[in-house]
Amino acid sequence: MYRIGTAAATLALLAASAAAQGQVLQGGLELRWGDATPAPAGRTLPPKFHAALVLDHGARIALDPDEARRGAGDLYALANRRVAVQFSSRKSSSGNRAIEAIVPADQVDAPMPHVLTGKADGVAKATLGSTRWITIACRFSDITEEQKTVDFFRDQYGDAEGQLGHYWREVSYDKINLAGSDARGWYALPNARAHYVTEDDDGEEDADLNALFDDCTAAANADVDFSQVVGINMMFNGDLDGYAWGGGRCTTLDGANRCWSTTWNPPWSFNNLAPLAHEMGHGYGLPHSDNSDGDDDTYDNPWDVMSDGWSNAVYDATYGSRPKHINILQRDRLGWVDAARKRTIASGAARARVTLDYASLSGSSNVQMLVLQTPASPDPYRGTFYTVEARRPAGAYEGRLAGDAVIIHLVGSNYRFEAESQDADWPPADVANNEGSMFKVGEAWVSPDGLFSVYVESKTANGFVVVVGDGRVTGGKTPRRLKR
Repeated sequence: MYRIGTAAATLALLAASAAAQGQVLQGGLELRWGDATPAPAGRTLPPKFHAALVLDHGARIALDPDEARRGAGDLYALANRRVAVQFSSRKSSSGNRAIEAIVPADQVDAPMPHVLTGKADGVAKATLGSTRWITIACRFSDITEEQKTVDFFRDQYGDAEGQLGHYWREVSYDKINLAGSDARGWYALPNARAHYVTEDDDGEEDADLNALFDDCTAAANADVDFSQVVGINMMFNGDLDGYAWGGGRCTTLDGANRCWSTTWNPPWSFNNLAPLAHEMGHGYGLPHSDNSDGDDDTYDNPWDVMSDGWSNAVYDATYGSRPKHINILQRDRLGWVDAARKRTIASGAARARVTLDYASLSGSSNVQMLVLQTPASPDPYRGTFYTVEARRPAGAYEGRLAGDAVIIHLVGSNYRFEAESQDADWPPADVANNEGSMFKVGEAWVSPDGLFSVYVESKTANGFVVVVGDGRVTGGKTPRRLKR
């Protein structure tokens, strides 16, 4: 993989080596996450993830997800962007073309360094200002029920407490808004549900997301100028394939050829703001978060709507389960955490005392994102670091969080730039709303690698004072240690 300072230099290097190592193609990068309908414990379907390169003339090349992650280093930072992909002549384990490298082709000089590499070859673009969405409601030709009115969908974007406009302004510290977002529908699709949702060779349902997008946007085209929106929320009046989907669609609409943030929502998703916000988060390029129990269930971290949107959620009589905030890493990826609100402490550094304000506070004057940086890895994108933030049960969206505490996440390893909440209990809890996942005054955490300790020394009006050390804990009668 190529890991050099600018996209321009990387593109030049790819071009120079293309003849020797394989074909280089440019296009839009589509990433899509499938999130299963809620089900009893042990019966939830696993999440799905698809990646594709869409060429300028519309052809799509499916990418092996593991190959794409390795080739990009931080694949999620490139969602919905123009990229260059260098393919190899060898085949991947899935039978798709193997990938040597994926680099951004839309931004020569990134404005900030990547937190793992310190370089700018794969930094997520900041999402700032107006992010206008359009909802289009489409009904299958064989299903007549329209579960919600278009006015309901339009009002979901409102700026009142409990509506999406208010939520995204609050969670972004007023860095983005949904001004101008609107809804249209219901539109009749030209085909029955069975045309779009078929069975694969294993007998599992498979939704043709591209056909759903093409037919739904075509039905609304006379009423919507898609060139004026950032995102498209599609609401369907029947189940899809057991999943709601979020991510991107790269195509040409109303004379514009680009990638739109896109969601595909069955009724259970659009009836509740939490799953809808989750899919919109994927539209902004955010991946899932997780806890540290080591299982295959990514929906078990209730400190982030990009993981468990249902547990510890505030309920709204009109809009169902409200979304909780995203964790501090997700906020930072989108450019919402000011540099003055972040502090990085490298392993081996002197003991430090830090005033850590709640992540939910807008206008904080103290640190809200504490990064604990481990030593550099030979391949920096396989490295890890930790984030430390303060959370509390308060407000319109976080009022039912499990506790008032310091929350710690492990980030990185194996090209997955995803956050895993840390749990001091052994074995770790199935859902991270347990005491072991919350660090309170007089308690401490020691990192699994033994490089760091975080001791919660005292409470403040707006958060906590924490002491970061080198893996040894002092103070308090019964410091909590991570079992390993």
